[in-house]
Amino acid sequence: MILFPAIDLKDGVCVRLVRGDMASATVFNRDPAAQAVHFAQAGFTWLHVVDLNGAIAGRSVNGAAVAAIRKAVDLRIQLGGGVRDRAAIERWLALGIDRVVLGTMALRDPQLVREVATDHPGRIVVAIDARDGHVAIEGWTETTALGAVELARRFEDCGVAAIVYTDIARDGALVGVDAYAVAAVSRQIRLPVIASGGVSSLADIAALKAREADGIAGIICGRAFYDGRIDLALALSLLAEAPPC
Repeated sequence: MILFPAIDLKDGVCVRLVRGDMASATVFNRDPAAQAVHFAQAGFTWLHVVDLNGAIAGRSVNGAAVAAIRKAVDLRIQLGGGVRDRAAIERWLALGIDRVVLGTMALRDPQLVREVATDHPGRIVVAIDARDGHVAIEGWTETTALGAVELARRFEDCGVAAIVYTDIARDGALVGVDAYAVAAVSRQIRLPVIASGGVSSLADIAALKAREADGIAGIICGRAFYDGRIDLALALSLLAEAPPC
């Protein structure tokens, strides 16, 4: 199981939101590259980077910060936010981004996502952001009638690396995870699931790790790392013997 520290970018700096509300942004580091170096020195192997402005705008907004992160560390990076066409995907892969995360595009143009995943096996991740079990898109500003599991199943056979499943109601709120609910989603699809949203303690990480056999292959954590609620070394030690996703 992989532990992904999150770097969420808004206006060129590292922030965390509460339940996806852009107005709730708290700045944690004004130098995203330095934050990436900090995580690298702590022993992480992956970063989860999100262009929050891009998710709203539908195009890259924090590209300079992403490029600076890529230059600063050798960690593997999965990047999402505002990636809405093949050209954008190809640009990020050419820059050295290891995995591109597609959310809105997965709903708006699933066939193109399938084609890109086939062309780049293991390098495309589908992000499913759920509110009350239904898919939210456009930077979480729009909730659809489509169920999260139904959407995930569309990409089981085309080379997609994983599903990032985010519980919007818990994201950034430090209210804890619902490991049973995430596991219930994981059991219904044939792709590794990376859990996101609400991780606030080592107990949350342990609860998700305990459901690894259900298909939970990774955990994304943001605010609880930044405000010191979770010790980085202890968190990594807890997952140290688990296989990568």
